[in-house]
Amino acid sequence: MGPQSTYTIIGLMSGTSGDGLDIACCDFYKNEFWDFKIIKAETIPFPPEIEQSLKEAHLLTAAELEGLDMKFGQWMGQTCAEFCHQYKLNPLAIASHGHTVFHRPEINMTKQIGNGYALSESSGLPVINDFRKLDVFLGGQGAPLVPIGDAQLFQEFDFALNLGGIANISMDDNGERLAFDTCPFNLLFNYYALMLGKPFDEGGEFAKSGLVIPEILEALEGLPFYKQKGAKSLARENITDDYLPVLGQTAQSPQDILATLSEHFANCIAREILDHTIASSMHQKLLVTGGGAYNTFFIQRLESKIKSKVKIVIPEKQIIDFKEALVFAFLGLLRLRNENNCLASVTGASRDNCGGTVFGFFNKN
Repeated sequence: MGPQSTYTIIGLMSGTSGDGLDIACCDFYKNEFWDFKIIKAETIPFPPEIEQSLKEAHLLTAAELEGLDMKFGQWMGQTCAEFCHQYKLNPLAIASHGHTVFHRPEINMTKQIGNGYALSESSGLPVINDFRKLDVFLGGQGAPLVPIGDAQLFQEFDFALNLGGIANISMDDNGERLAFDTCPFNLLFNYYALMLGKPFDEGGEFAKSGLVIPEILEALEGLPFYKQKGAKSLARENITDDYLPVLGQTAQSPQDILATLSEHFANCIAREILDHTIASSMHQKLLVTGGGAYNTFFIQRLESKIKSKVKIVIPEKQIIDFKEALVFAFLGLLRLRNENNCLASVTGASRDNCGGTVFGFFNKN
């Protein structure tokens, strides 16, 4: 695709929290640096049947998963078509993260569903998806993918922290981008909030009312994931295999578990930030986005650990909610321009790469 002044791309994000499809129509334009504008963005709830299927996707047979792949792609395509019609949008393409079912880069496996053919045919637009597989083939983690967006769209921040189903952080380190998953987040917070009759712990009020359990906090801090160095990522499998067994060792109240998780996550994230601060700088800034940015209690716990070194910045609601969809739109744009959209310094792959499969036809003029 040849250069042009402005690119309008829709980004789709279906995260591990499973709370709906984030859809953001964005304009991108480049002078010295890339800049953007989110034209319109919404979170579209999943239809109940699809929501339940996505939650159970890792338990399906191969045939059932292929059927869900097509069905989910078709629903996303129809949703995009309705979104464009309602708001009179005319995007160049759709860039979709898809919904992660399996992520096991150590055995060269990553699976995001939301079939590209079904999505393209149902929306009437070209589609870019399957962003992770090339990087995994090249020996990388295939994650996180957002850091190149942090580097090129949010240059004014020293650190970018996304608090979604899993917490991940991105930073500049002497001109090289570093990023990795730091710990679980809403995947575990929501699991215990459901025990209290709520889909999530609003404002961290349940956690605030609980007490930290020292022996569980110590066990969490000792998990093998935190001993890994360099590129590393977490997936739903790690929650089941590593975290829940520790948290279920004793009969504790959900409030106390949530308090303990809040302290643990704040410790994990603060350690990474403080390990990468510049001693001579008193003006470093941390951008916080994702649903966890609304968890007031957690933000206070994190701030208490880093405020002497780094200022926490909570941006406008649209950026909190739709930064990942925005960045996937940007990844799609880079793929169409045949520019690298995945950084080896982040994933551990053998080289930077330009991931994503393109479906549909583009005007090459």
